[in-house]
Amino acid sequence: MFTVLVAVVIGGLIYFLVQKSRVQVLETKDGWWRAGAPLEDGEDLTIRPYKVTTSDEELEDLYRRLDQTRPVPSLEDSQFNYGFNSNYLQKVVSYWRHDFDWRRQVDKLNWYPHFKTNIEGIDVHYVHVKPKTLPEGTSAIPLIMVHGWPGSFYEFYKMIPLLTKPSKPDDLVFEVVCPSIPGYGFSEAPHKKGFDSVCAARIFHKLMKRLGFQQFCAHGGDWGWLITTNMAQLEPKTVKGLHLNFAPPSKPGLSMMLSLILGRHFPKLFGLTNMDIQRLYPRMEKLVVESIKESGYMHIQATKPDTVGRGLNDSPVGLAAYILEKFSTWTDNNSRNLDDGGLTRKFTLDDLLTNVMIYWTSGCIISSMRFYKENFSKGLNQPHSKMPVYVPTGFACFPNELVHSPKMWVKQKYYKLETFTPMARGGHFAAMEEPWLMAEDIQKFAKTLEWKKE
Repeated sequence: MFTVLVAVVIGGLIYFLVQKSRVQVLETKDGWWRAGAPLEDGEDLTIRPYKVTTSDEELEDLYRRLDQTRPVPSLEDSQFNYGFNSNYLQKVVSYWRHDFDWRRQVDKLNWYPHFKTNIEGIDVHYVHVKPKTLPEGTSAIPLIMVHGWPGSFYEFYKMIPLLTKPSKPDDLVFEVVCPSIPGYGFSEAPHKKGFDSVCAARIFHKLMKRLGFQQFCAHGGDWGWLITTNMAQLEPKTVKGLHLNFAPPSKPGLSMMLSLILGRHFPKLFGLTNMDIQRLYPRMEKLVVESIKESGYMHIQATKPDTVGRGLNDSPVGLAAYILEKFSTWTDNNSRNLDDGGLTRKFTLDDLLTNVMIYWTSGCIISSMRFYKENFSKGLNQPHSKMPVYVPTGFACFPNELVHSPKMWVKQKYYKLETFTPMARGGHFAAMEEPWLMAEDIQKFAKTLEWKKE
């Protein structure tokens, strides 16, 4: 009897270990996001060059709306604590109206090659930059970089030359693809309900295959984190490596809860650093209040995006206030206490307004906000939230990120965490704020993949 019991225990243990080691793959089905039924002759697989353009009519309409804005005075000593400070907003509007040169920024956007291709019924826009020269005997590493909200492909513009034309002899060289999420920027918006992060991940896999890449690396922050994570879950053998700068816990487990309860007193037990302690253990009251202060937009967009979106789509000033307020507080929440929101401490008004203009000229604010509705309406217990990631992963931990993720938490989701880098500075829009630090960390991570040996 004892022998039988031992055999059962050993057999059960072996089964458990085999099941645990088996790579789970996220399942998905093809979609069709164009209005109406799928075309009988299938998809148009052609890749078409695209160029960002503007016109006198577009600018005249913008100027008319800027001229007719109705200023509202801010409360005394309110800074950015009530949202975007109205007094400073008037200065931004004045710069936008009289000094900002959209035609020059359009030329800047066209520095890199743009393309569109139709996938699952909608046109997907992307920037594709190939390195001009390669060291002898080497090949470029394909890298897809995915933005979030309220960002755009433009967030990566300062990073692109750092990756395609690296300055150090031992640096790897990348071939970069920066798509616009469908419903964002110059990618067509889905015409049907249900387009979530898994759908975006599936479309971006199809994009990379259409470009001829059988394996590639992926980088993401904000929604880009979830989309690229889903890409790794859908096809773990295709995504060679995954690099992230945002990884909020999707399914808190027992060890995570224990680290929150006991970590302050036994930090070494949970591998917590001084930065972890500072970020995880403010007074509970402060933690709750901070969460409420910065999450109102999410409740709106996850429930009724079309209502507020209609107003933003009609008013360039309203759109700018709504978007740029995030570039203030999400870069550093202490910026709420500054009259100008600290916006130009890390960004230029030209860069900030260029991002706003991508939303304005494409009329995409409503469709971009719907992405929250589509993801949250399916609940928080989606298959991908429970599924680990087996792809080698690198994580850049920026100190002013919205949600702090200690190394132990990241490893619970990303089983093959190859690099975890506490960054010296930076917040939520790290690719745009600290392009050199981000590019350097992508280099560091990619070198652990031994790409050349494959």
